[in-house]
Amino acid sequence: MREPLSPYVRLIIEGGPLLAFFIANGRYGIFVGTGVFMAATVLSIAASYWQTGRLPAMSLATGVFVLAFGGLTLWLQDDFFIKIKPTIVNGLIAAILAGGLALGRPLLRLLLGPMIPLTDTGWRVLTWRWVAWFVALALFNEASRHFLSTDAWVSARLFVTMPATILFSLAQVPLIRRYHAAPAGQNPGL
Repeated sequence: MREPLSPYVRLIIEGGPLLAFFIANGRYGIFVGTGVFMAATVLSIAASYWQTGRLPAMSLATGVFVLAFGGLTLWLQDDFFIKIKPTIVNGLIAAILAGGLALGRPLLRLLLGPMIPLTDTGWRVLTWRWVAWFVALALFNEASRHFLSTDAWVSARLFVTMPATILFSLAQVPLIRRYHAAPAGQNPGL
């Protein structure tokens, strides 16, 4: 297995499709932008696989939604589908995470457990925070798509949603420190 991606490389790989969407939309409109977004998403998943030797589950799932909703947008020539995609994806992620908690299984542990050792309480609190964040993103997208022009909606995705998510992630560091658990096999007292 290869080394995990640095945060900067990960940001470029995962943020690249959104930047390409923004640029193509600004120059050629939403339909060309959507096609570029779809192609860039496939390239992003391929680059992630090439760098890590595995397909990241979240990127792969998001890619399926980008291709499905982007395909509908292009086929029907209706930007509704690409604009509703973030609402559906964020709402679905929130529901899946909340469902995992309801079943007593914080699903974030499956995704992040090897990288972030937390206590059970830490995983529950962190997961609830991410549930709330994904709900907030879905609501923000709904407000944006209803009240902003298409160009402003695309800009909001790049210049509001992405930086806000990075800041939200960084804001979780105190929680991670508070509920840090020693990795299995290590004695925290040594």
